[in-house]
Amino acid sequence: MKKVTAEIVVAGHVCLDVIPEISGLAGGLGELLVPGKLTEIGPALMSTGGAVSNTGLALHRLGFAVQLMGKVGDDLFGKAITSVLSGYDEALTEGMIVAPGESSSYSIVISPPDVDRIFLHATGANDTFCAADIQLDRLEGTKLFHFGYPPLMRRMFENNGEELVRLLTRVKGLGATVSLDTAMPDPASPAGRADWRGIFSQVLPFVDVFIPSCEEIVYMLDPKRYEKMRQEYGAKELLSNADSSILSSIAEELLEMGAAIVGIKLGEYGLYIRTTADAERLSRMGACVPAQADSWLNREILVPCFQVAVAGTTGAGDCTIAGFLAGLMKGLPIENTLLGAVGVGACNVERSDAVSGVRPWTEVLERIQAGWTQSGQTIPLNGWRTFDVQGMRLYEKMG
Repeated sequence: MKKVTAEIVVAGHVCLDVIPEISGLAGGLGELLVPGKLTEIGPALMSTGGAVSNTGLALHRLGFAVQLMGKVGDDLFGKAITSVLSGYDEALTEGMIVAPGESSSYSIVISPPDVDRIFLHATGANDTFCAADIQLDRLEGTKLFHFGYPPLMRRMFENNGEELVRLLTRVKGLGATVSLDTAMPDPASPAGRADWRGIFSQVLPFVDVFIPSCEEIVYMLDPKRYEKMRQEYGAKELLSNADSSILSSIAEELLEMGAAIVGIKLGEYGLYIRTTADAERLSRMGACVPAQADSWLNREILVPCFQVAVAGTTGAGDCTIAGFLAGLMKGLPIENTLLGAVGVGACNVERSDAVSGVRPWTEVLERIQAGWTQSGQTIPLNGWRTFDVQGMRLYEKMG
């Protein structure tokens, strides 16, 4: 592994995604998954997936100097993963970890148009990823360290997240800003049975930016509440019934655990952000602490999505995070950072794969400034005000 010279390091889960082309299904997914039936589909797109690939490549396509630190085996899938990543830029893969004798992770991604994606996933070498896999002397000069998908990495969640705490403590000690993302654990798996509230209480003091999805964080903090909501509203309508009071209570708990900025991805309903009211905590964000810190203190904002023709939703959340981190790296005000985040996410879903829709950062901002039409969809926001930034509509909690 060569010394990292990039301003951003994206580490954690990486895999090979196999994405078959599936046309519209009049009868929904039930039409596709019928025992004994042969269903014709199109050619398969082979791409890399996981937070390392999705968020890392999105940041690279936005124009940032990035290095990727995922763990693969020395098998054919591992060679395919490193080959795909190095095809974007050979420098991206100089931090990749190759483990002799281990198998690489892969996913079968079922992503028809206008239907949320389904993953069939093998975790592979991600399960053995540990703090010792990253040599800290190679991170000197890194401004932002993003780690993704600990629920799909066994060493990162077992023993109450001990290994993840060890890793992030060391990185935080280097002065970098630390960002964390999650993935939805399989309820029947060890990750699904883990005490995530206990893990987060140990981990979040060393995390500056934490942006899970709504479904993930509701399940991980309160599985019974998640199951009740799923039964009451159905999985498809869960998001539309996650009102602002639910988001506020979740974010408050996560901030109390130690994070400085908490975001919750809401799919087609946008992105919710709540920040700490503690100026001292914000000041400890490391290299990417906001220059105008006062304007980031004690904010609770939701920004809706932009209107696009959706080709696929693979990687949408990861790219939204990339957009948020880009705004943070650029020192933008919180409102512009949020607009950039949903802008990058919107560009992503215009293509069926995880990152090819992402444009350079300047083009994303130009599209917003040109009056990109926003979606009219949002969750119930009782006691919130509407305000405009660059002609774009945002919402903020009053009082």
